[in-house]
Amino acid sequence: MANQQQMANAIRALAMDAVQQANSGHPGAPMGMADMAVALWGDHLQHNPKNPHWANRDRFVLSNGHGSMLIYSVLHLTGYKLPIEEIKNFRTLHSKTAGHPEVGVTPGVETTTGPLGQGITNAVGMALAEKMLASEFNQEGHKIVNHHTYVFLGDGCLMEGISHEAVALAGAWKLNKLIALYDDNGISIDGQVAPWFIDNTPQRFTACGWNVIDAVDGHDAAAVSAAIAAARHSADKPTLIVCKTAIGKGSPNRAGTSKAHGEPLGAEEIKLTREAMGWTAEPFKIPKEVYADWDAKVAGKAREDEWNTTFAAYKAAFPAQAKEFVRRMKGDLPKNFNQVAFDAVVAAHTKGETVASRKASQLALEAFTAALPEMLGGSADLTGSNLTNTKSTPAFRVDLAGDVVKTEDGKIGRHINYGVREFGMAAIMNGVALHGGYIPYGGTFLTFSDYSRNAIRMAALMKQRVIHVFTHDSIGLGEDGPTHQSIEHAASLRLIPGLDVWRPADTAETTVAWAVALQNANRPSALLLSRQNLAYSPKSDLGDISRGAYVLSEPEQVGIKKTHGVIIATGSEVQLALAAQKLLAERKIGVRVVSMPSTNVFDRQDSEYKQSVLPKGLPRVAVEMGSTDGWWKYGCAAVVGIDTYGESAPAPVLFKHFGFTAENVADTVHAALLKA
Repeated sequence: MANQQQMANAIRALAMDAVQQANSGHPGAPMGMADMAVALWGDHLQHNPKNPHWANRDRFVLSNGHGSMLIYSVLHLTGYKLPIEEIKNFRTLHSKTAGHPEVGVTPGVETTTGPLGQGITNAVGMALAEKMLASEFNQEGHKIVNHHTYVFLGDGCLMEGISHEAVALAGAWKLNKLIALYDDNGISIDGQVAPWFIDNTPQRFTACGWNVIDAVDGHDAAAVSAAIAAARHSADKPTLIVCKTAIGKGSPNRAGTSKAHGEPLGAEEIKLTREAMGWTAEPFKIPKEVYADWDAKVAGKAREDEWNTTFAAYKAAFPAQAKEFVRRMKGDLPKNFNQVAFDAVVAAHTKGETVASRKASQLALEAFTAALPEMLGGSADLTGSNLTNTKSTPAFRVDLAGDVVKTEDGKIGRHINYGVREFGMAAIMNGVALHGGYIPYGGTFLTFSDYSRNAIRMAALMKQRVIHVFTHDSIGLGEDGPTHQSIEHAASLRLIPGLDVWRPADTAETTVAWAVALQNANRPSALLLSRQNLAYSPKSDLGDISRGAYVLSEPEQVGIKKTHGVIIATGSEVQLALAAQKLLAERKIGVRVVSMPSTNVFDRQDSEYKQSVLPKGLPRVAVEMGSTDGWWKYGCAAVVGIDTYGESAPAPVLFKHFGFTAENVADTVHAALLKA
């Protein structure tokens, strides 16, 4: 029988040694949760250190990511490719042991955590993906999708508002394979949480449809293991296991205090802790027998080999489904995707419809969701406004028994009603993408991207293919007024590294935006779409739309031979630019109109292409209903934009009030040319 106390003490020793050497970090949480980790990783977790990407592995999420030395310790001890040198390099430049766990950096880390509350929400997304894939692919006698999602979380995660959104949805979806272990130590940075955190957490989770196992001694690995075993039998509810712990467990003078939370224990206290634990090994030295107790390589390989046998039988019985499962878990698009995208763009161009770009998005989605069964849509209670639903994506529902409801033809619903939970939706979509098997997209109004911004940022940081549909993108929504009118939002989203922001001007640009977003396997995208109708702009060449900006109209098209300047426009303002071009032609002034649906994509183009679109020496004027700040980088002589909040009035009245008329754009360009 493994010596569970020594296994836990190995985590405590590595945590305090690494934090001490880095002179930075959080030793208290790993030391307090060490016994919980022994119970889960030693007795239950289905994983293979030699293949961190095994499709049917259990997912483990450390939601309280500041306690990163917990996961680094167990990954090292169980046999992942994380040598002791990386533990010694904790929090140093380019190490695999960053201050907070980062997916794609450390083998075995499933998601990047640290912003509290998002880890548990990612876990809900992972559990949702598991449940849906199991319903979609498993056949009688063939369970190829059969794993759990485990999450450790603390008081801080539960105080964050996003946790309420996530917990409620997990209960509504009856995610019975989601098991959360709550590190109930009652301590945060500011000390005892009792004066400001009075929630009855067990009752809260019970009210949200969870199974709750309360008052488990978090320092009794056998008791925690028994609770996990009980949770695994839940047929229709996710489970919360409340583990009573002491932060910094083992430290004689700092255990149970905020001093153990976010700073090194100090050499003297570490010496006393070693003595109190009976740990005689030198810093960063683990006894061979403890390594042997933790080693999961043999057991992990055996589990994966067993699953491989199961999958081989599945493949023999259901070859088409097996091939599809492999493709989807790899994140590859169908082989015919380029043709599907080409046909959709050509159809949008040929029809040339005058529709709102939110409707253009739905038209594109009709084609893409029919061809891509992995597309998983949704909306934060604005489906009829965001238009994220299609004929191929009926609503996702579960029955009273917790089973996924299927349509008459045996399909599962692929449109999620997230309710009014924008932040939760965004972080759940991150979890779905991280799990694999689906490409998530979800909608809300652009102004509410403020609610979900940090999860959008996390998707970019983690390089996940998550697509945000943001409608009602400007003052064009009219009477709802400044609370709903987006001013700074497009500019601020464009500042997020690794996020592609698209503001398309018509059906063809919208369809291209969707195609590029779906092709970007390592990058999230945001589509900013209009409420008002947009006329289609005829194009001689569709190919350059995907490059982020292109020449839409030359002066010759309105009867002027010489080019005096350039108007850059996005979205609904492209029509203004074209109208202004005609007015300027009447004044014998020739301007090129450049449509720039994605500044981010255009900025990545080579200099030759960028100069071909925006030639040197030609004055430039940008037109966009939003903050002007981002446009000066293109060397604009003027910008027609909005640097104040909006107003409540019908859209046509607002356009005139804020200067979004063809006449004002033409006058602005004319004035800029006179100054040049």
